[in-house]
Amino acid sequence: MKQLLPFLCGLALATSVASAHAQTAPTATPQQTQQLLTKPGVVLLDVRTPTEFAAGHLRGARNVNFLSTDFADQVAKLDPGATYVLYCKSGNRSSQAIALMQQKGFKQLFNAGGFEALKAGGLTAE
Repeated sequence: MKQLLPFLCGLALATSVASAHAQTAPTATPQQTQQLLTKPGVVLLDVRTPTEFAAGHLRGARNVNFLSTDFADQVAKLDPGATYVLYCKSGNRSSQAIALMQQKGFKQLFNAGGFEALKAGGLTAE
């Protein structure tokens, strides 16, 4: 038991330090997303599947399927200095995609959440 306590304390400390250093991208409301998209050079990424994208997507969005085996290769072709707004169905995949992009050196990333909420918030879908 005496040996277990220092181990657990060290584990708790390591976990809290790792959490403190984890980067999170800002979440953008539909209104903030609309404002971001008016700025020159901002790229809108839909990280849903091609089938979901074909069923409807935001005007101007580029489909980069997070579930694809070549997602990392697709991300590697993007400009890490650009600003990206990502969305998916619920915000989960876009959050995971953002984490991967941050690991690759991308800095200007915004999670716009889910497609239906963005449509309901007034963004134009095609």
